[in-house]
Parts: sequence; structure tokens; C-alpha cells
Amino acid sequence: MNKLQLFSPAKLNLFLKVVNKRADGFHNIETLFQRISLGDEIILTKNTKGSITVSCNHPDVPIDERNLVYKVAAMFKQDFLVKSGVHIDINKRIPVAAGLAGGSGNGATVIKGLNQLWDLKLSKKQLIECARKIGSDVAFFLYDTPWALGTERGDKIQVLDIKTKFWYVIITPCIKLYTSDIYGGLNLQLTNKKVDVTILIQKLKNNKINELKSLLLNDLETVILKVAPRLKTIKERLGLFDIKGVLTSGSGPSVYAVVENETTAKEIAQHFSKRYKQVFVAHTL
Repeated sequence: MNKLQLFSPAKLNLFLKVVNKRADGFHNIETLFQRISLGDEIILTKNTKGSITVSCNHPDVPIDERNLVYKVAAMFKQDFLVKSGVHIDINKRIPVAAGLAGGSGNGATVIKGLNQLWDLKLSKKQLIECARKIGSDVAFFLYDTPWALGTERGDKIQVLDIKTKFWYVIITPCIKLYTSDIYGGLNLQLTNKKVDVTILIQKLKNNKINELKSLLLNDLETVILKVAPRLKTIKERLGLFDIKGVLTSGSGPSVYAVVENETTAKEIAQHFSKRYKQVFVAHTL
């Protein structure tokens, strides 16, 4: 096998509670991951030169060792003594630095893809260990599941048996937010430690979507809306439509609305597309 074409999905956080700060500088969190149909295309092409090269259609995506996919390939070559090289071509559809884990998803997709392309025969456990070295959100994408609970740095994954499926309208305004700044601005004394994700999980398992709105949580949102107050306006305007809930995903700036069906999602998206360039309709994957 010399070439692989792969799909790399995005994620949303329907719940994100920041528990505390770790000694290593990261934060322990509790988050409910949702895999969605919005995604990138990645093509892996093996070469015999042993070189690692990356290309991408988006100008803001680095194509050197700063990119997670490059780090994955370099790590695999070093750790598993791989002589072959690879060219990684990324066709971006997921907005960059948007709180949707596009880069992390790319990293996970390349982990799985190189295991196949280079015939490494690594176990799932080994692949997950590699993912945890690369980034906090990467491990989730190695599990073939639409729903999962992430704890510790978000990289300890518990697959959830939830059948509920949603449609989403996602709006990503052209605002630059940096994850380190958002976490750095968080006052842990003001986060609600009593909020329990198990209530939301139970409602989802029972398909009680009309009770979703008050259960969505993102501890980072207070900081996000302070840094980027325009997002509050987007949330308010989305709230005027027939939605089941609205929240900022991850460290932002993407704002998403949960809706019940595709027709409603497309109608809302059409309305917001008149004002914003990056408006997407996606569903549970």
C-alpha cells in the first residue's frame, strides 16, 4: 500500500468543566465529546526517501514540524525505526484554531493512517499512548464512537453508549483566541464544581433533548465572552430560533446551536451565512 485517503472529523464539547490546575501546567477537565460530520480530507503517500513533507490548502496551517501530523510521523519514524517516508496532504474544511479540534483530529487520523500505511501493526493501546504524547484532544478520535467522556487532560476516554443524534449549526467568526490565554484567564474559584455531567449523559441516553438547554456547560465561556464579546451577540441571535441549546465549543471562538433536524439547521445556517463567512451544518457522526 502506497497511498491512503482518509476523513478527519471535528468535535464539539457539550460539557466542559475545569476541575483544577495540574503540576505540569495543564488542567484536569471533565468533558463530553461529540464527533461530528464536519471534517478534513487527508491523503497519505508513502515514499522510499524517508522524508516527511506536509502540504495544506489553508495558509494558516503550518507545514513544518509545528504541525501535529508532522510530529506524529517524526515520532513514529524514531520510535519504531521506520525507514519509509510520507507526504501528508491536508484539505482543510474545519476552521483553523476554532475550538473544534481540527488539528487534533488530523493528528489522530495520521496516527491511524500511518499504522496502516507503514504496516506497523501497533495495538489500539499503543496508538492511544502515542496520541496522549501528541495532544490532549487527540485520543478521543482514536475511538470509533460519536460520544465519549474525557477526563484528566481530556485524554482519558470513556466511550458512552448514547444513541441520540443531533444536527448542529456552527458559526466561526474571524476572531483569534489562544487556548493558553483562555485557560490563563480562568478563575477556578468561580467555576461551578457542583455541576455533574452524569445528569446530561442520562438525559441524552433517554433522548430527552428538550431538557438539554440548561445542562450544556463550558467553564471557559466566561473568559471567552469577556475576550470576544461579539460571541455573546451570536449566542443571543441563535437563541431566537428553534434550537435546543447554544454554547461555545472548547476554547472558542466557534459557537454552535443544537437543533432537532436538518431542515431547521439549514434554515438557520442560511440566515447567518448572510453575515458570517464560516457557517456550517453538521450532524452526529
